[in-house]
Amino acid sequence: MEQYINNYVIVAIFIALGILLPVVALTVGRWLRPKKPTDMKQTTYESGNEPVGVGQVRFNVRYYLFALMFVIFDVETVFLYPWAVAYNQLGLFALVEMLIFVGLLLVGLIYAWKKKVLQWDSL
Repeated sequence: MEQYINNYVIVAIFIALGILLPVVALTVGRWLRPKKPTDMKQTTYESGNEPVGVGQVRFNVRYYLFALMFVIFDVETVFLYPWAVAYNQLGLFALVEMLIFVGLLLVGLIYAWKKKVLQWDSL
């Protein structure tokens, strides 16, 4: 019973440190840093150039959709590589699991294709 209490105490210490250390670091940083705001310091920094126009520009939603599709298929390759390297040790069961995984990704790709997410000019 005492061992379980020790484990909870260790977890409580880590949670307390995880909350306390960032709060202390940010508070001490706020106390120590100089605060002398000027108009020049408040301007937007764009690689040394004077900012032109508004700071918020609306991007086409398709940029985010393409980025999301890239991330999905990039993660697919991350999962496929270890499976391909250890294929001889894993056997038929892992082959079936990987085929199911790739099948689900293909269903998602076909769904995106049917919804015309991948067509750039159909706005």
